[in-house]
Amino acid sequence: MNSFQKSDAFYLLAFFLVVIALGTTLLLLPGSWQGLVPLKPLEAFFTAASAVCVAGLSVVDMTAFSPIGLIVIMLLIQIGGLGIISFSSVLLTIPGNRLAIMQRNTIQSFYIDGVEYQPHRIVRNIIGFTGIIEAVGALFLALCFRQAGVENWIFMGLFHAVSAFCNAGISPLAGGFNDFADNTPLLLVLMTLIVLGGLGFIVLQDILEVWLGKKQRLSYHSRIVLMITAFLILGGTVLIFILERKRLLSGMDMFPGAWVNALFQSVTTRSGGFEVLPQSRLSQPSKLLTGLLMLIGGAPGSIAGGLKITTVFVVFLVMFRKPDEQGDIKFFHHRITGETLNKGVVYTLKALVLLLVCIAALTVFEGIQGKPLGSLVFEVVSAFGTVGLTLSLTPSLSAGGKLIIIVAMFAGRVGLVALAFPTIGRRNYAITYPEGSILLG
Repeated sequence: MNSFQKSDAFYLLAFFLVVIALGTTLLLLPGSWQGLVPLKPLEAFFTAASAVCVAGLSVVDMTAFSPIGLIVIMLLIQIGGLGIISFSSVLLTIPGNRLAIMQRNTIQSFYIDGVEYQPHRIVRNIIGFTGIIEAVGALFLALCFRQAGVENWIFMGLFHAVSAFCNAGISPLAGGFNDFADNTPLLLVLMTLIVLGGLGFIVLQDILEVWLGKKQRLSYHSRIVLMITAFLILGGTVLIFILERKRLLSGMDMFPGAWVNALFQSVTTRSGGFEVLPQSRLSQPSKLLTGLLMLIGGAPGSIAGGLKITTVFVVFLVMFRKPDEQGDIKFFHHRITGETLNKGVVYTLKALVLLLVCIAALTVFEGIQGKPLGSLVFEVVSAFGTVGLTLSLTPSLSAGGKLIIIVAMFAGRVGLVALAFPTIGRRNYAITYPEGSILLG
């Protein structure tokens, strides 16, 4: 068995593939679908992959699934939403299982010094946070749906609480949330769940401990995550409002209507995936801004996808701040090591290569049919960032195009997590190589 097969990345990939295969099989059962036309295997495969990867894209009408089918999709979202942490939970709950050193390192890579370091306690906290937040969110959403006259409002509240907190963006509502643009309480609850799911369990636990008085201040990581999250959300809101005030937001009141919808657009692009403003009608600058926010995503150790805000933050530090003699960069009275900077840059480069490969592949399948390049790029970025927003292109994709989007969803959700895993160390030999000089720029 080679080193990759011994790594957690191998088992994670295998775990997700098995769950997607199982989900596909369950969705193809007669009781899961009630549409007039039978569900095709590729459509079931796409739906299962989108749910497990919490990507939110769909090639079929979600209202055609039966209650059993929707329960299957909700469970797939929950498993996929917790991602590697769910996978680690399975490892930890096997009776008599002794956790290997690498598996401990994998779980602890989602935590930082001073927050938590015991794998069993980490998993318990994750399950606890998830259950409490989704239960409270389901209650408020159910009340909002009941007031809005939605049928099966209890189940709809539960489904959308799971979908929102897991940043999946999948909705069985006819027409999605386009008809709820003026329902401010509903949008506020959805945004709260999306943001909480995108902050990461590290930050949530840190905030709780400060609130309970167990510690005096937030960790450096939490402060950076909260600062950047607030900047991206508020900055995105202002830009969307300015760009769309005389377009998509023109028929709404200034407050709360226009501002709340601009805020929702900014929040949902960060991996949420629910659509209130029609994405295909956005201005070109708004589409570009949406694409950038989708690519950035949420915080590490969270359910959100994307490159992760701290990774992008590190890359910007490398771009605009000069490292000291040790290769470190000082920011906010802390020293970010050269190793961290190097990991951030390498991770970003690998992720961008994966993204470009997916864009090129989709262009080969769909571009020759005359579909706009901008729409294809938007679709791949949405899939890769596990967001789920679309310019109404997904249902019209060819079989090859759908497979490429499935690969993009899988790469964005599972591939990027696998890239962040600790690697098995290699034996170092005492060999000194001559310095190689190359020209740059």
